[in-house]
Amino acid sequence: MFDKIDNNLRAFFTSLLGAIIFYTIIPLPDHWTKNFQAIARWSPIIGLGIGGLLGSIDMLLNWIGFPLTVGSALIIGLGIYLTGGLHLDGVMDSADGLAVTDSQKRLEVMQDSVTGAFGVMAGVMVIVLKIVALSAIIDHRGWFLMLAYGWGRWGQVNAIAFYPYLKPTGKGAFHKQYLQVPQDLCWGLMGLWGTTGVFIAVNPELWQLGLTGTGIGMAIALGVAAWFNRRFGGHTGDTYGAVVEWTETLILCLLSVHRP
Repeated sequence: MFDKIDNNLRAFFTSLLGAIIFYTIIPLPDHWTKNFQAIARWSPIIGLGIGGLLGSIDMLLNWIGFPLTVGSALIIGLGIYLTGGLHLDGVMDSADGLAVTDSQKRLEVMQDSVTGAFGVMAGVMVIVLKIVALSAIIDHRGWFLMLAYGWGRWGQVNAIAFYPYLKPTGKGAFHKQYLQVPQDLCWGLMGLWGTTGVFIAVNPELWQLGLTGTGIGMAIALGVAAWFNRRFGGHTGDTYGAVVEWTETLILCLLSVHRP
């Protein structure tokens, strides 16, 4: 029995290492065992970690004296760098696919390594909107970044769980194969809701902001995943990435309305 428990724990945490390697460019020692099955369960936690790291660097940039707009551009650029542009690539490929009316040809266009005009425009739009929105956020920027990056990835897990995968194989097919519902969805929710609980505990006077931000994050994550499913009739690895990026973007845009 103890051997079985030990094996389950090993598989659980080696999948975390696999998630770090898959979703980021953060290097890990080669001799560490990585398991790439069921890594999607970790993506919201990875998102919270990326958001927390970016928030810490943002505080440092502010302390050094960088203007808010310049600091915001550096933070968004660093976020793209940390993920290797993995999800931004999905934004561009999905936009090229949406430009095609033939549903069969659409998937072929998305597989093409050459990015079209619609893809370039979508990628630029996401980056610009993120920078402008983050520049408009004055306080609690670190927590807002954690919300955006965490819920963006939970939206991806939701898309994997509830919508069909459109190709028999592909870079996102194994996510669907190994995802466990509802526990993997709940795992991400625990991390996200727990982060909100900590924010409210530290800032009890801002409990309404905490709950509102969390509600916005969850609603956008669900809505974006549903929208892409409606337009494509399902999801691919590219639309998974697009869900992440557009959810992050819309969350930052709506949170920019907040005033201290």
